[in-house]
Amino acid sequence: MKTYRVKQVAEAAGVTVRTLHHYDAIGLLAPSGRTDGGYRLYSDDDVLRLQQILLHRELGLSLEQIRRLLDDPTFERRSALLAQRAEVQARQQRNAALLKAIDHALETIDTSKEADMKTLFDGFDPQAYEDEARERWGDTDAFREAQRRTRGYREADWSALKAEQADIMGALAAALTSGAAPDDSRVAALVDRHRAFIDRWFYPCDPQTHRALAGLYESDERFFANIDRHHEGLTAFFVAAIRAR
Repeated sequence: MKTYRVKQVAEAAGVTVRTLHHYDAIGLLAPSGRTDGGYRLYSDDDVLRLQQILLHRELGLSLEQIRRLLDDPTFERRSALLAQRAEVQARQQRNAALLKAIDHALETIDTSKEADMKTLFDGFDPQAYEDEARERWGDTDAFREAQRRTRGYREADWSALKAEQADIMGALAAALTSGAAPDDSRVAALVDRHRAFIDRWFYPCDPQTHRALAGLYESDERFFANIDRHHEGLTAFFVAAIRAR
């Protein structure tokens, strides 16, 4: 049976050796063997499992969700690959439509040409998010207030909003990597800053509301993946920090 050392696998997959060590430590990807010197050895089956891990990460799943999925006795790799292929194809089609919409917007700006509204918004599916948001929060004052505020936002407002959010998440990720505890005073200041960000841009957000949001961040895989993309493990750290406040 052909085997690969950890450095070979890391280079081929585009991940770090430290990442593979972490996957081994949490039981996500254990190498099939070791050399006499104790170095990890990966089989072809291990490499295929790693591909599944990275594919699921690309599709937004957390490491714990991936581990549960791959360890499920009913998991079948070929079926998973076919489903992933279909999802990537669908994303490819949406991305092609979005690229066309972006190019049309650039053309409209550069040439002062009248915009084709259908082309401009092709590839977007706002109704899906609107229906979900309405189902979850439609009868709440927070939802109505967020709708009222965001309805008047211009492109510059959205850019400023996203930049501020990214800055907060980046600072939280830096605190996590520095070894700060969730109840550290520096982290608490970032939690307060995030709560003020929501309060200013979307709806009134007191500490109780913020703690309710923390539950959503850890239970909804989309929120989880969106936060964790700034740094692996950030969602759990951020949720703990909010609850420690």
